[in-house]
Amino acid sequence: MLRSMLTALGSPELRKKLLFTAMILVFFRIGSFVPVPGVDLEALQAAIEQRGSRLLDFLNLFAGGALTRFAVFALGIMPYITASIIIQLMTVVIPRLEELQKEGEAGQQKITQYTRYFTVVLAAVQSVAYVLYFRSQDALPQFSTGRLYLITISLTAGTTLVMWLGELITQRGVGNGISLMIFASIVAAVPSGIRGWLELPPLTQIVVFVIALGVVVGVVFINEGQRRIPIQYAKRVVGRRMTSGGQTYMPLRVNMAGVIPVIFAASVVILPPTLAEFAGRGSFFESVATWLAPGSWYYIIFEALLIVMFTYFYTAIIFNPVEQADNLKKYGGFIPGVRPGRPTAVYLDRVLTRLTLPGAIYLAIIAAFPSIIFKYLPESNVFFGVLGGTSILIVVGVALDTIRQMEAQLMMRNYEGFLR
Repeated sequence: MLRSMLTALGSPELRKKLLFTAMILVFFRIGSFVPVPGVDLEALQAAIEQRGSRLLDFLNLFAGGALTRFAVFALGIMPYITASIIIQLMTVVIPRLEELQKEGEAGQQKITQYTRYFTVVLAAVQSVAYVLYFRSQDALPQFSTGRLYLITISLTAGTTLVMWLGELITQRGVGNGISLMIFASIVAAVPSGIRGWLELPPLTQIVVFVIALGVVVGVVFINEGQRRIPIQYAKRVVGRRMTSGGQTYMPLRVNMAGVIPVIFAASVVILPPTLAEFAGRGSFFESVATWLAPGSWYYIIFEALLIVMFTYFYTAIIFNPVEQADNLKKYGGFIPGVRPGRPTAVYLDRVLTRLTLPGAIYLAIIAAFPSIIFKYLPESNVFFGVLGGTSILIVVGVALDTIRQMEAQLMMRNYEGFLR
């Protein structure tokens, strides 16, 4: 990985992309320290320290600490991720969205535009919910309708800016901008996690270190695992030339969806608490939020099921067996022992379904394992309360995906050939 980083810095174009990505992430972190107007920070911090909860810590982790500071970027990128999930699910229900999805790049741009509009709506709703929550905790003195409007507008505008910055990274930088922003938010909590780990007893330190190392190794093992489907190409006549056939393979990764299902699951499990604060005390959502309190068995099981479900869901979006089979048939390729066309699509779909199941289950186990350990080793909360299984999954997964993209770009620019 270090060699890839050094090589990337030696490429002028890639170095420019890396610097652009770093600049956007620095700006994102600065916005996490700029408080919204109309908030008494001293009263807010006092209320948080007095009535702090694991739910608030969990939400604050994905906001990079901006939530407890009630900064402009307090909502982070989660409203955009939630909007993306809902829009993708609605494509199955609404025929118009399904038609747009089949129209290729033009249709995808239209869906992206709908996602942006919906993100603004969700950000406004979530902003009001957070204001009402902190107001109920006596963290916002001298509260008025004008202040509610001002804070809501500021938080919604901050989310819109974060969404735009993430898209800029994806288009002009290196890696997935949305994932990198969550990565930056979680990495910001690493120093406090390490400091808490150093305060543990020596034996607990060893146990926590071994668990964290095992989670990292497991994530790398699953993300790099793949099934290679052999592909045979027949001889073809192109113009006046005869192209020779050859044999290659189609790599199907065990976890083709990457870290996106974990991010999706994390954004969904924080919806009930947000809706509970918006609906008020005694509501149905408050009961759901109580059941899904971070660290409870309901929360662990629900998050694991969401990870499995979103792994299949996102894999179906990024890999279309019918399209892959048509491309193979168009270019004269086939899988030995499988007829081209529909039988190839059925074969790829069956292989991918069986391949995705162990990867999805493994991801769910890794995400839930530290939370289970915390239930029987409470003193480890100073580490896993900051850097839990979900956080480690996201950090390692995003780092691997980013390095993989850098290596792919380096390979295109520095192809050495067969002779040195």
